[in-house]
Amino acid sequence: MTQSMIKQADFLLRGGRAGVLLIHGLTGTPAEMRFVGKGLNRAGFTVYGMQLAGHCGSEADLLKTGWRDWARSVTEGADRLRREVDHLFVAGLSMGSVLALNLAIEKPQWVDGLGLYGSTFFYDGWTIPRMARLSFMLPLVCGMGLFKQRRFMESFPYGIKDERVRMRIAGAMLDGQSEAAGLPGNPWPSLAEFHKLVWHVRPRLQEVRAPALIMHAADDDIASVRNARLIERRVTGPTETVLLNDSYHMITVDGERDKVIGRSADFFTRILANSPLRVSRPRIAASVSAA
Repeated sequence: MTQSMIKQADFLLRGGRAGVLLIHGLTGTPAEMRFVGKGLNRAGFTVYGMQLAGHCGSEADLLKTGWRDWARSVTEGADRLRREVDHLFVAGLSMGSVLALNLAIEKPQWVDGLGLYGSTFFYDGWTIPRMARLSFMLPLVCGMGLFKQRRFMESFPYGIKDERVRMRIAGAMLDGQSEAAGLPGNPWPSLAEFHKLVWHVRPRLQEVRAPALIMHAADDDIASVRNARLIERRVTGPTETVLLNDSYHMITVDGERDKVIGRSADFFTRILANSPLRVSRPRIAASVSAA
């Protein structure tokens, strides 16, 4: 049996009685949520940047898990954070957004609000090759036992527009530091699991009643704005949509990450202000700007 290479990378930042669970994306790492986590913590929130099952290790570690393991991780992370707070907000990047929506469907009584960043139901951004756009067929292909060793490699600009940030994160990723920057490739069986998650969540979006802040790069290189519009149309809770004009897919680390922090803190704070169970109002950091 291959030894696990997984390194613990989750983080807990204690603050007030309102908490935010942050969920990273497929092949990603809690590190991609750390900027937003620190900003929300400065604004007064308790923040838990959770780690999905099978992540922050080797590709073999990831392949031992599937979407139900990832969803179970989210439920366990939310349950852990709920023990420390009175209100729970859940925010995710890319596939993490889909997992946040899944929790809002499965545990509606737990979730006071959602932050949906670069939501990905379709890989249809401008850097996605034609063949990769057919990845929705992978559950069928991999289910037949075919191409289990294949993967789609990450490619320039790696979801990041800011050159300085891109050099640092892409360098760590290509250097094998998966706990710091994620894996450099998406194994086909893991992408198949991602699409099974989408098949589970997408038909149930109308069951999402929690208020949702939808933030998406207008020029997203991985998942087009079509993904954000799908959520707007399908969920039944109130939504606010913010399009960012100077970022690519990884909006939690890219150049407009302060806008992600500012809009999220403002959105969650307004929900708290209207809650029958009032808690101490989080501080909105003066340096945080809104889009």
